[in-house]
Amino acid sequence: RFVVLLVFSLYSLVNAFQWIQYSIISNVFQGFYGVSLLHIDWLSMVYMLAYVPLIFPATWLLDTRGLRLTALLGSGLNCLGAWVKCGSVQPHLFWVTLLGQCLCSVAQVFILGLPSCIASVWFGPKEVSTACATAVLGNQLGAAVGFLLPPVLVPNTQNTSELANNISIMFYGTAGVSTLLFILTVVAFQEKPPFPPSQAQAALQDNPPEKYSYRKSIRNLFRNIPFILLLITYGIMTGAFYSVSTLLNQMILESYKGEEVNAGRIGLTLVVAGMVGSILCGLWLDYTKTYKQTTLTVYIFSFIGMVIFTFTLDCGYIIVVFVTGGILGFFMTGYLPLGFEFAVEITYPESEGTSSGLLNASAQIFGILFTLAQGKLISVYGAMAGNTFLCAWMLLGVILTALIKSDLRRHNINTGRTNGDIKAVPVDSPMDQDPKPITFSKQSEASL
Repeated sequence: RFVVLLVFSLYSLVNAFQWIQYSIISNVFQGFYGVSLLHIDWLSMVYMLAYVPLIFPATWLLDTRGLRLTALLGSGLNCLGAWVKCGSVQPHLFWVTLLGQCLCSVAQVFILGLPSCIASVWFGPKEVSTACATAVLGNQLGAAVGFLLPPVLVPNTQNTSELANNISIMFYGTAGVSTLLFILTVVAFQEKPPFPPSQAQAALQDNPPEKYSYRKSIRNLFRNIPFILLLITYGIMTGAFYSVSTLLNQMILESYKGEEVNAGRIGLTLVVAGMVGSILCGLWLDYTKTYKQTTLTVYIFSFIGMVIFTFTLDCGYIIVVFVTGGILGFFMTGYLPLGFEFAVEITYPESEGTSSGLLNASAQIFGILFTLAQGKLISVYGAMAGNTFLCAWMLLGVILTALIKSDLRRHNINTGRTNGDIKAVPVDSPMDQDPKPITFSKQSEASL
């Protein structure tokens, strides 16, 4: 199970790296390709745009054809997109690099919804939240590397041939790593373990596959009011993170001229702090199962962090931005696995991939809207106005999160409590040494 988790985390890392590699040196790519900053911003936003129409076929594929095929598509398309970019290292070939980025954005559709699914299928109830956080960690680490390496590999220079050579090194290096990870996915990534790791998974696997209806599952999710509220709040939080990540270079350079490398380091600080937050939140959830309380607390501190970041950005001391960016990242990025796990709990027995996919679709929609709106505000009124716009939306997210009703359905199954028509079967989980009592649904008791 750890091999599956590691392979997924690594190719998710490369996909996230390819998402942010243009934006963090947007001024460099703008000069190389001779296009506007909006064109460069779209190299990031295409990740968000592609996700929305493709999420339903992607989650249908995951639910009906399984985890392994979905993983192969994600890793394979990511590899293909990386190689297409290698043919775009000339100033007149912006459309080729856009094509490669489009392929990587399609790969992302088969990646972002998998962490909660991998965690549930492969890990027991005492490890599931930590496993989900670890799977999300790979994507966050990719964003961190995407902030750090491009400014170092592709420094700003007026020598076009030297710039082309530096870009080529970055693209070919990415393609080589992507190819290796695709081979590892083919060899090592398996569908599921021989035995269900939890009561909840045993109950789901006991149901005949022919009784599953993807359309009915979608309807059930959209009738679930707590999930709808989470859908909106997750979209606001993650969309704000996408917007800040995409526009970070522009925000930093507005107040600190010539600091492209430090802009990347600030982005790295933001994401690394978030990685620490993700792991701590995952461990805390596995220990306490306080899903709503933890989610609301992290949301409140994310809002506070955004306010502090907004009002200290132009203070004149870049070290302060490093500190406030770290605080913001710790809570904002640490929220991501919380949303996945909370969604699985309140929507069980619906598919983890479908609920996670819809959360990510919401994040992409808000990410596009926030990036366009914040980018316009920054260009006209400055970074303060753009960040204040995000603060207002995050305050709304805090209020809506407080309204979510916490109904931990999966946890109730794993602890021997059922809620009506969900059937639990006795399974000795290899991940959980405490044997569970035999429980039956009302229908099963009647038949007995």
